[in-house]
Amino acid sequence: MKPIKKVVILAAGLGTRFLPMTKAIPKAMLPILDKPVIQYLVEEALDSGIQEIIIVTGMGKRAIEEHFDHSYELEHELRSRGKLELLETMERIEKRARFAYVRQENAHGDGHAILCAKDVLGEEPFAVLFGDDIVDGSRPALRQLLDVYEKTGNPVLCVEKVAAKDLPNYGVIEVQSRENREIQVKSLVEKPTPEAAPSNYGIIGKYICTPDVLKNLAESESSHTDGEIRLIDGLRTHLENGGKIDAWEVEGTRYDTGNPWGLLEANVAFALKDPETRSHLDQMIHKNNS
Repeated sequence: MKPIKKVVILAAGLGTRFLPMTKAIPKAMLPILDKPVIQYLVEEALDSGIQEIIIVTGMGKRAIEEHFDHSYELEHELRSRGKLELLETMERIEKRARFAYVRQENAHGDGHAILCAKDVLGEEPFAVLFGDDIVDGSRPALRQLLDVYEKTGNPVLCVEKVAAKDLPNYGVIEVQSRENREIQVKSLVEKPTPEAAPSNYGIIGKYICTPDVLKNLAESESSHTDGEIRLIDGLRTHLENGGKIDAWEVEGTRYDTGNPWGLLEANVAFALKDPETRSHLDQMIHKNNS
């Protein structure tokens, strides 16, 4: 079993739910407090032991590359002002991560976005992080998936229990067997009605993929009315070919930052965790309610 050394972060989306803000600012650069969403994902990868970061971008996403690039002028300014703690925070990523950027020229689905990174991935297993899903917990969500992969060698999906009314927004797994949080997947259904859903376990945007999943994607023809190639297509083919897929019910609180309410919820939740920002937030709420 080959170790996971690379993660693909999908950040090419147009962010239409956040227009007009995302006309000039990539959705992945929208903030949770003082950090953009994509930085939380990069830190999740690093804290899980993965240092090779492949970011799939699109038109107008240059700010992502600039954010993770060295800024010698800024570093000099922080050092001269004695703001070493802030400098250390910035350098933590710059010194540990190795970035590669690939371009998705047209929005043909998340599977197509992953295929854009095919030459960089080679024949190795890899992780995938969608740019919208932040999980706050004591252990990085990606590390949880890696622990399952290192035990079974199978592709691993990140899942959580979803309210019935929300199931049409998710890929949903059918459970073959389950032991605590670890699940063996029998089948995958995309965006089922609540009545047709085989379980209440929705897939969220964190995956471990083996090379054959990438091969299946490369050979896939879209089964969707919009013509997109999606990761679930490659995973379904993997099952049809006799392969096994595991799922892990994630530990932690998940925030869907791909919509305005989810981003606001994440900001409030992270603000409440910090004593200083919690104090300011309490004062603001008290002021507005008085």
